[in-house]
Amino acid sequence: MSPEAFEQIAAFGKQLSQSKELSEMLIAIANEAKMLLRAERCSIYIIDEPNGMLWTRVSNGVGRIAISLGSGIAGLTYRSAQAQLVNDPYQHPDFLAAIDQQSGFETKNLITMPIFGSDRSVIGVMQLLNKRGEGGFTQQDKQLLTFLANYVSGMLELALKLD
Repeated sequence: MSPEAFEQIAAFGKQLSQSKELSEMLIAIANEAKMLLRAERCSIYIIDEPNGMLWTRVSNGVGRIAISLGSGIAGLTYRSAQAQLVNDPYQHPDFLAAIDQQSGFETKNLITMPIFGSDRSVIGVMQLLNKRGEGGFTQQDKQLLTFLANYVSGMLELALKLD
């Protein structure tokens, strides 16, 4: 990962610390993730363990998405507590093609990243869709997204508790 990427994320962290509301913070995180990874869309799912659901608080281009903790690639990310890099989603057994069908969007590739709380439990999942340009998401993208998720996790955890 380039030193410029570290500097950009550090500068973003300073900006993010000025956010007062959870929705404002989530939009800023999604926009930063899209810019860093050159993705078309970013959704941020919040974990709702009591109801067994993942809910998007930010989902570019579509309304709120709600899926069970046991479904979808975001659900797999939650259950495994590991990032997923999927460059052929329609061939992946956990891909929820019905969401694309309902929204009219075509997912060409995606990457997901768990967001951990201070107790190392998964409190959220970032999902980025359709890397711009040639090819799909890479291991370098995964490293960059891991760094971003770790960088914002504390602020996001606090905002979720205050929300």
